[in-house]
Amino acid sequence: MDTLHERSQEFDRIQNDLRDAGVRFVVGAYADIAGRARGKIVPVGRVADLLAGSERYTPRGLDGFGSMDPVEDECVTIPDPAALQVLPWNHELAFMPADLSQEGRAYDLCARTILKQQLDRAAAMGFRFMLGVETEVYVFRGEGRDPDVELVPLHASGSRYPTPAYLVDAAFDSLDFLGPMVAAMDEAGFGVFSFDQEGGNGQYEFDFAHDEALVMADRLLLFKLMVKEYARQAGGFATFMPKPTTDAWGSGAHFNMSLESIETGENLFRVKGTDDEPGEWTPTCRSFLAGILAHARALAAITNPTVNSYKRLVGGLTDGEVSWAPIWASVGDNNRSCMLRLPRNRPALENRLVDSAANPYLAAAFILAAGLEGIEKSLEPPEFTVGETYQQELSDLNRERRLPRTLLEATEAFVIDPLTHSTFSAGFVKEYVAMKEHEWFSYHDQVSDWERRRYLLEL
Repeated sequence: MDTLHERSQEFDRIQNDLRDAGVRFVVGAYADIAGRARGKIVPVGRVADLLAGSERYTPRGLDGFGSMDPVEDECVTIPDPAALQVLPWNHELAFMPADLSQEGRAYDLCARTILKQQLDRAAAMGFRFMLGVETEVYVFRGEGRDPDVELVPLHASGSRYPTPAYLVDAAFDSLDFLGPMVAAMDEAGFGVFSFDQEGGNGQYEFDFAHDEALVMADRLLLFKLMVKEYARQAGGFATFMPKPTTDAWGSGAHFNMSLESIETGENLFRVKGTDDEPGEWTPTCRSFLAGILAHARALAAITNPTVNSYKRLVGGLTDGEVSWAPIWASVGDNNRSCMLRLPRNRPALENRLVDSAANPYLAAAFILAAGLEGIEKSLEPPEFTVGETYQQELSDLNRERRLPRTLLEATEAFVIDPLTHSTFSAGFVKEYVAMKEHEWFSYHDQVSDWERRRYLLEL
């Protein structure tokens, strides 16, 4: 058998333990460009081979990322047994996140490997990157096979004007979905500490314990599978589309980030305070956030990766209320209208730009790269923003602080930013830019109903 690694006694032990636990099938899944799990399923008796790299793939082009090449050598998956998880909804199935390797080397389009490279860079500086993500998702009735169907919340009480946010009766009515979902998250070790009916009709949020960035990204790969499964069991379907209807609240995936000292485990973003007085933010934190703001426009191409993402990054909703989404590369003390928020209740920097469509591996890698550059250059952040940002006027002085308004604008910022080319391989940049330009023009070239209503009889 042509495998990447020789079978080991440890691989055989894992295989035997899974068999003894009643597992029948195992998948070693890689993350595609959209952050979805892809992989082959093997019988439990083949797990040792799977861990050795037995399963081959031709991943290029399968999700629109890259052009298919019939003569290119195949990739193999190298699953991570440290992240192995028996699936809560079916104990006969087990799941492992995996890296992609090609010809014995890391595959340059592998999102998990890209994150690991930046984590290695942080480790060389003495840092451990910690991450918590606020997951927001819409769940609607039906099977989700017709994109033109009317989107109806899973339960009627989840639809309110102006918003059903935090309504307890709406959450109680949804316990046929929320209850099993949260139980599964706890079984999988997520450490759920709250969940709720969110601001959009049919929108929910799950909050759980922060962890090292790779662990968190692996959890989110599983989370997407999990939430779709439990939505299906409840008679609905889940979507991570950032803004599924014109009047919807956007679905964010706010990144709560901090650096810890590898040597001591100490949080390096905030000096420890008291119950009455939170500690000061450190120079390390200030430089980290300054690096992120310096590259915010390029970061958006990864953190907000779809045409639809930019329907969320607006100042107001259709009912006139503020959107709570950022439109400026700004930072503020507990200011939720800024891209970066310094919360008063935790020693972590909140990035409110990231949306639910982002691949968590790529988003974490690019954000970390920007933050580390800020530390290396001892950058200082701009003046903190006081008050909400939505009425701020665009001028030549702050034009570069305006976040992109379209996927095309973000892609153009991405390709000219030097950080892009030091974080991603030339092959990745070429393929990603081509994919996103095609996505934008595929959308932009369509004549919409809005255009016909506006211009057909007026011109």
